[in-house]
Amino acid sequence: MIKRTLFPKLVKHLKEKEITFIVGPRQCGKTTVMLWLKDYLEKKKYKTLFLNLDVEADNNYFSSQSSLIKKIELEFGKNKGYVFIDEIQRKENAGLFLKGIYDLNLPYKFIVSGSGNIELKEKIHESLAGRKRMFHLNTVSFIEFVGWKTEYKYQDIQNFLSIDVVKEQSLLFEYLNFGGYPKVVVEEKLSEKQLIIDEIYRSYLERDISFLLGVQKTDDFTRLFKIMADQSGKLVNYSEIASTLGMSQLTIKNYLWYCEKTFTLEKITPYFQNLRKEITKSPLYYYKDLGMRNYSLGCFGNINANQNVGFLFQNLIFLLLSERMLSTSEKLHFWRSKDGAEVDFVTSIGNKLTPIEVKAKSLQKPEVSRSLKGFIERYKPEKALIVNYIYKDSFKLGKTKIVFLPYFELIDNKF
Repeated sequence: MIKRTLFPKLVKHLKEKEITFIVGPRQCGKTTVMLWLKDYLEKKKYKTLFLNLDVEADNNYFSSQSSLIKKIELEFGKNKGYVFIDEIQRKENAGLFLKGIYDLNLPYKFIVSGSGNIELKEKIHESLAGRKRMFHLNTVSFIEFVGWKTEYKYQDIQNFLSIDVVKEQSLLFEYLNFGGYPKVVVEEKLSEKQLIIDEIYRSYLERDISFLLGVQKTDDFTRLFKIMADQSGKLVNYSEIASTLGMSQLTIKNYLWYCEKTFTLEKITPYFQNLRKEITKSPLYYYKDLGMRNYSLGCFGNINANQNVGFLFQNLIFLLLSERMLSTSEKLHFWRSKDGAEVDFVTSIGNKLTPIEVKAKSLQKPEVSRSLKGFIERYKPEKALIVNYIYKDSFKLGKTKIVFLPYFELIDNKF
C-alpha cells in the first residue's frame, strides 16, 4: 500500500458537515483512498454506503434526488451514515444534484470523488459554494514514492536521501522515468509498466477528452499533447504551435485549458511587477505526471543519468514546489528579462520574492549564473535558491543569502 499524504487530512475532515470532495486525474488513486476511508469508518462501527457511477446498477440510484435518498434511507434509516460517491462527473448537473440533497440537512455525510472535467471544475464550484471542501489528489509524489520504495523504514526521508547518495540517484531516475501513477509505481516489469501507462493515456484521450471535445477532434488534441511534452518548461509560442498543427491560436489555447481542467498540464505565468504584463506575456506549461510526459514523447523508461535531463528535472522541481505551496498563499512564477536573462521559478508571497534556479547536476562548488545575479540586482530578495542533486551550501551576495539546496529538501517549508 502506497501511503498518501492526503489521507490524514481527509480523515480529519470526516467530522465536518460539508461535502468532502476529492478531485484529481484519472487513475491517480481516488477510489483507493475512498475505500481506505470507508474501511477506517467501518472499523469505528460507522455505517457506510459506497456507490460508483461507473457501475450501471449504482447509476440507477441517481435518476433523481429522491431515488438516491430512498437508497440511503434503506441502508441507514434516519441514523448517521457516510455516503461515498465515486466518479460523480458521470452525473449531469452534479453540483445542483448534490446541493439539493445537502440543503435538506439530512444526517448523512457525503464523500465524493471525480476526475477533472468542466462540470467538476466550474459548475460544481458554483453550485456547492459553502457546502464542500475540495481536496486535490495528484499522482504519487516523489516523497510518497521514496517512502514506498524503502518500505517506510526511514522516518526522515530527507536524511536518508542525503546519506545514501547511490540509492538517491537510483530512485530519482526511476521516478524521472516512470512518474507517479500508482499502478505504474507498484509494477516491477518494464513491459507491464508500458502497458499500464498506455492504458491510462488511451483512457484519458478516449474518455475524458472525447467527452469534452467530441471523438472527431481527439487526433488534433493528441498532436498538441505530444508537442507540449517537448515544450515542458519552455516558453510557449501559440502562433508557432498553431502554424505547426494547422490549427487556430484560439483552438490551441482552448485545448490547453482542457489539459489544465483535467489535471494533466499546469500553466505558470512570468513574474512582473506590472500585473498587466504578466497576463499578456507567454506562459510555461508543466506536466502533472512525468510518466505521462515521457510516454507522450516516446521515451517512457528510456532515460538515464548520461542524458540531458534538464527540463525533466525542472518539471520535477515544479511538482515539488507545487506540493509545498498547496496549503500556503504563495504564488509560483518564472522570470524572463528583455535581454534574455531567465530564472526558472520565482515564489511570491506579498512583496517577498524568492528566485529559484534549477541545476540538473551535482554541483561541486558555488556557482551563480549571470541571470540569477541580474534578478538579485533588480529585486534584491532576502534569499535565492539554487536547487541541484545533492550539493548544499550558502553564502551572501550583497544582502541576499544564496542557498544551494538538494532538490529533496524542497518538501521542507522552512528552507
